[in-house]
Amino acid sequence: AVAEIVKPKKTVYAEIAFTDLAGGEAGGLDRQALNAMRKLDALCQVVRAFPDVSGQPSDAAREIADLETETILADLEVAEARVLRLQKDRSNLRELELLQRVQAALEDERTLRALDLSEEERKMISGYSFLTLKPLLLVLNVAEDAVDAEVSDEVAAAAEKRGLGVVQLSAQVEMDIAQMPEEEQQEFAASLGLAEPAKSRFIRSAYQLIDLISMLTANSDECRSWPVPRGTPAPRAAGKVHSDMERGFIRAEVVQWKDLVDLGSEARCREAGKLRIEGKAYIIQDGDVVNFRFNV
Repeated sequence: AVAEIVKPKKTVYAEIAFTDLAGGEAGGLDRQALNAMRKLDALCQVVRAFPDVSGQPSDAAREIADLETETILADLEVAEARVLRLQKDRSNLRELELLQRVQAALEDERTLRALDLSEEERKMISGYSFLTLKPLLLVLNVAEDAVDAEVSDEVAAAAEKRGLGVVQLSAQVEMDIAQMPEEEQQEFAASLGLAEPAKSRFIRSAYQLIDLISMLTANSDECRSWPVPRGTPAPRAAGKVHSDMERGFIRAEVVQWKDLVDLGSEARCREAGKLRIEGKAYIIQDGDVVNFRFNV
């Protein structure tokens, strides 16, 4: 919508990349897959919620619990090894104390998401890439005739207990939608009782899972959406565009995208008092269109 107003030479959308990790031969995850998961910002577990070819019903709650057990055991292995090393050299007693808390929680079959950790404590153990500390989204793959049904009470309870998000979709329906021309996709989704294709809900939910928002920059050369963590101050957000902007930050000229679209230009936003001048303490909001002033 902003690009239609600005008419830039180039439009660059925010990106989120997904890595598909297959389960092991026995249905679980092998060490290679577990190690690959440690490099990711968040996890999405696709759970079967329809009968298999033999008519066997799904057991989504068991699948959720099984992955939880696997990741707890993988994290416990890492925590135990580090605790043993720190107990020998006593080089970092604060980290040792924290990791002993982590180890105790994992031995108690609790994920680290459920552990009350301060921001400083999270930073202290961030290098270990604990799997049960990563945000997790459940993607419930249902039958075609259940695409607009409510999430089952059992799965909803399992997700709520663990503090997890849930997106329900039908892979078969989504495949059918994806093969249609874009202008027909919304109409077909609506005919199934869906507000939009589940792909959009899934991507948006994953984006929110990592706690990202979109900051926009717009000029005649380029209109770009920049993913930035929620709570990012203006100078650090400027550094996403260029390190010089953060180093020499002076101020940010900010307008919300909807105001820019409704009023049609930055000049009209300024006249209407919708364009604001913000300083170093300003926290970037989702949908802010920002022009950074800097000097280096």
